[in-house]
Amino acid sequence: MKNENFHRTISVHVSAAEAMKKISQVNLWWAKNFSGSAEKLNDKFTVKFGETFVDFLISELLPNEKVVWRVTDCNLHWLKAKKEWKGTEVVFEISPENNKTRIDFTHVGLVPGVECYKDCEAGWSGHITTSLVKFMKEGKGMPE
Repeated sequence: MKNENFHRTISVHVSAAEAMKKISQVNLWWAKNFSGSAEKLNDKFTVKFGETFVDFLISELLPNEKVVWRVTDCNLHWLKAKKEWKGTEVVFEISPENNKTRIDFTHVGLVPGVECYKDCEAGWSGHITTSLVKFMKEGKGMPE
């Protein structure tokens, strides 16, 4: 059976350690309205976009290899299922690839058929393939 979780892969010319550091700087590539910390195991943080908020817990961390953000609460105000992301996981897996660092991004639980898939697919695609890449390459992302 095909894995349908939302997934994107990027490759950047930074070390694995630098990639991990930049991923944790959520306010510089994803959400300007950020509180908490996204650096260590069990860190908690929140991102807000107007009425929408998402609370995360860093539930797994393998330095320079993998970080998992578990959604502990959310309010996706524009959806009927406002808690649709609750219990899902945002996963960054980092590996060397041809003198670059490969980052595999997966939002486990964000699958075709869930209410926000189309909007969230477009949002994540932009944040990962444009803003995060720009932040990795140029030191300046395009957070909302």
